[in-house]
Amino acid sequence: MANVIIVENGVEAKEQIQQFIDQGFTKEDIYLLAHDNNRSNDLTNALNIKDIGVEEQGFFDSFANVFRTRGDELRSKLKSLGVSSSDAEQYEREMDQGKVVVLATRSA
Repeated sequence: MANVIIVENGVEAKEQIQQFIDQGFTKEDIYLLAHDNNRSNDLTNALNIKDIGVEEQGFFDSFANVFRTRGDELRSKLKSLGVSSSDAEQYEREMDQGKVVVLATRSA
């Protein structure tokens, strides 16, 4: 099960990441998503956390993201980390409004 928190900005994201670490998650267990791909990449790099890639999504879903809209890609990434379809839709709507999703999940 994924632990998902919606935050407003990078400062709040950094605080939430630290809270997840304090709860026993490692940086490899923590992911960050924003609707703007550049913002998502910048925050992921600045906060030194893992990107959602082939390992989490599998080759075919990762490849399919090339052809998906950003919203479809975000929902796919969330679902690959254990988020339900309905929750993924809700979180994607939050990201549409400029918010950031910080997610922690235990490695299998």
